[in-house]
Amino acid sequence: MYLFLKRIFDILAVSVLLIVLLPVISIIALFIKLHDGGPIVFKQVRIGRNGREFLFMKFRSMPMNTPNVVSTNIGVLNITPIGKIIRRTNLDEIPQFINVLKGDMSLIGPRPSLPTQQNLLRMRTENGSIKLRPGLTGWAQVNAYDFMPEDEKANFDGEYYKKFGVMMDLKIILRTVHYFSKKPPVY
Repeated sequence: MYLFLKRIFDILAVSVLLIVLLPVISIIALFIKLHDGGPIVFKQVRIGRNGREFLFMKFRSMPMNTPNVVSTNIGVLNITPIGKIIRRTNLDEIPQFINVLKGDMSLIGPRPSLPTQQNLLRMRTENGSIKLRPGLTGWAQVNAYDFMPEDEKANFDGEYYKKFGVMMDLKIILRTVHYFSKKPPVY
């Protein structure tokens, strides 16, 4: 029953957020397009619920034809001027609302991994968290630090799977809101 209610909440919440954020979305899209004329949205194959692949979306923050790399190697890549702003404010994640509407993702769940992250996928399969829809935020993210090792990430994902329910999701939402309220302003 909770899975059904969670899905309804996801659809309603992202529908409202997309409407409210439409002016921000338009401005970001315009700046990305004006920078180099390339696509506004970056799409990448990620692993979702039960190990199924899906096309994960973000606003493009890097120059066109940038190679796909794991986030721990991101420091070696160039980021566009608008990309620096949208990454720092997490606005680059807004297109994932479409992933939520399509059912590829949820607002809350383990972050979707790349197909190349075989060790993380194996650990998620072992702890059961692979059975959940990946999320925009999750237990590992609200307990994260830069470059968290995959085994720690998988442990948090497994803990979320074991404690899956309303109270756990509320705790994650509150911690996510707290995280955003503490973010420094972007100049």
